[in-house]
Amino acid sequence: MPHLADFVKAYDVRGIVPDQLSPEVAEALGAAFAEVVAVPDGARGVVIGHDMRPSSPELSAAFAAGVTSRGVDVTVIGLCSTDGLYYASGALDLPGAMFTASHNPARYNGIKLCRSAARPVGQDSGLAEIRDLAQWMIGGGSGLARPAGGPGSVTTRDLLGDYAAFLRGLVDLSASRPLKVVVDAGNGMGGHTVPAVLGTSAGLPGLPLEIVPLYFELDGTFPNHEANPLDPANLVDLQAAVREHGADIGLAFDGDADRCFVVDADGEPVSPSAVTGLVAVREITRARAGGDAEVAVVHNVISSAAVAEIVAEQGARPVRTRVGHSFIKAEMARAGAVFGGEHSAHYYFRDFWYADTGMLAAMHVLAALGEQDRPLSELCAEYERYVASGEINSTVEDQPAVVEQVRAWAQVRGARTDELDGLTVSCPEGQQPSWWFNVRASNTEPLLRLNVEAADRETMQHVRDELLALIRSGPAAAPADPATSTSDDPSHTTSDPAAGDAS
Repeated sequence: MPHLADFVKAYDVRGIVPDQLSPEVAEALGAAFAEVVAVPDGARGVVIGHDMRPSSPELSAAFAAGVTSRGVDVTVIGLCSTDGLYYASGALDLPGAMFTASHNPARYNGIKLCRSAARPVGQDSGLAEIRDLAQWMIGGGSGLARPAGGPGSVTTRDLLGDYAAFLRGLVDLSASRPLKVVVDAGNGMGGHTVPAVLGTSAGLPGLPLEIVPLYFELDGTFPNHEANPLDPANLVDLQAAVREHGADIGLAFDGDADRCFVVDADGEPVSPSAVTGLVAVREITRARAGGDAEVAVVHNVISSAAVAEIVAEQGARPVRTRVGHSFIKAEMARAGAVFGGEHSAHYYFRDFWYADTGMLAAMHVLAALGEQDRPLSELCAEYERYVASGEINSTVEDQPAVVEQVRAWAQVRGARTDELDGLTVSCPEGQQPSWWFNVRASNTEPLLRLNVEAADRETMQHVRDELLALIRSGPAAAPADPATSTSDDPSHTTSDPAAGDAS
C-alpha cells in the first residue's frame, strides 16, 4: 500500500505513476478533497483539468469518481494549463484540481489543488487532512456516511476561449508594433494555450505577433528536452531559434505552462527578477489608473534587491515574504497587493484571483516591448541593476550547524541578518560595493540553497566563493549532485534564468 506522506508534499501531490500515484490513490484523494474542502465550503461542485501526460486522463477521471462518490458534482475542462485551471476555479467559483507534474520527468504525475477563487490548498490549509483521510480510505477505512442525494454528476466544458479572452482583457496587445516571437512549449501545455491566447485558434482576432513555434506538439514523454526552463540546458534550442529567426523575443514555458521564461533578441536570458520589476511597474500604473491610492507589490526573499527599489521608486509599497506560492498568495491577500513575483518565474496577479499565470506575465512583457522601439535588452536593462549568482545547491547533512557557521561569518564582518526565510545576510550599512546573500534549507532534501547578489561581478564572485568554501567544508558538507543544483559550478558567473522554488 502506498504511503501518501512520501509524495503528498507541502503544496501539492507529486509522485511516480503508478507505484505511488495510481487510479486507486487518485480516487481516494478525490473523495477526501470533496469531504475536506468542497462539502465544508458549501461548494456547488469541483472543476478538474489535466495536462498532456499519458497518465493524466485516467488519473483525473479516477479523482472525479472519488469526488462524485461523495455527492459532489464535477465540471471537467479537460486539457488545460495550470493557470487555465485557476481561471476556471475563479470564473466558476469552484474548488479545483489540476493533474500535472509540471516540469518533472514523464514517469511522474501530480495534483495541484485549490479552493474556490483559486485559493491555495497546502499542508496548513487542508492538504494534510486530505492526505490522512485518503490514506485511511486506501487502507480499507469505512464509516463515511453515504451522501443522502446519491452520487454527483459529471459535465464537460471547454473554457479555453474564455480563458484566452479574459487574459486579453487584462493586457491589450492589439496596438503593439509587429513582433516576431519564438515560443518553446517543451511539448507541454504552452502548445495548447499559446495558439489560443496569442493566436487565433480560439476564435479571437489576430494580434500583431508572428509566433514561431518550437515543440508545440503535446507529448508528456518530452521527446525534445525537459519542460523545465529553470535548467539553462533547456533554453538552448530557444536561444538558437531566436537568433536564427531574428526574433524580437523568446518565451519558454514549463510543462504545465504556469511559469514563463524570457530571452532577448540576442538569446540572452532575462532575469525573472527583471521581469518582476517590469510587470510591477505596469501593474502599479494600471492600479493607479483604476483609482487605487495605496498600491503594494509582493516579492520573495531571493528576488533581486532591484525589485523593492523599483517598486518604492514608483511610490508603491514593496512587501517581502518567504519563497513559495502559498506564502506569496497569502501575503498578497493580506496586503491587497496588485502583483507578486518570484525569482522562479512565478508571477501572481490580484486580477487573476491572486493566482500565478506565466501567460499573463508574458503578455505584459510583449506589451512593454511592443509599445516602444528599443530592443528587449535595452528595455530590461532598467530593471537589472545587480549581478546574481543564481541558486547554488550544496549537499549538507547537518544543515543547522552549517547555517550557524554562516551566521558567525556574518557577525565577524558586522553584516546585517534576518531570518524571514532561512538566513539572509546583507553587507554592513554603507559598505560599497554592496552585496547580500540568502541561505535556505530544502524542506525535502539535505540541501542548502545559496543565492548571492552584488553591485558588481567581482564582488558577487568573491562573496559566492567564500560562502561556498564555508558551506562545503568539513565532513558534513559536499558539492551537490549537478542534477539537483541550478548552479553547482563555483565558477558560475552569469545570472541564471531562474532560481528558487519551481512548480
